[in-house]
Amino acid sequence: MNTQLMTLVDPYVVHTLQSVVGNMLIVETTKDTIRGKLIEVKPDHIVLTAGDSTFFVRIQQIVTIMPDR
Repeated sequence: MNTQLMTLVDPYVVHTLQSVVGNMLIVETTKDTIRGKLIEVKPDHIVLTAGDSTFFVRIQQIVTIMPDR
């Protein structure tokens, strides 16, 4: 039996996130809110650092993104 993995990619969100790599953001997810620096953007997740912690957030779980000024 062949198993195929599939994920939905929103290219507009990925492109917009790539334009703010290195910036401080407030990312609201379906579970909580994270304030941190956007380090990396992949087709299915982003990487944020906040203090000494690193967060990997699935793009499908993101509700809103705002600049943290």
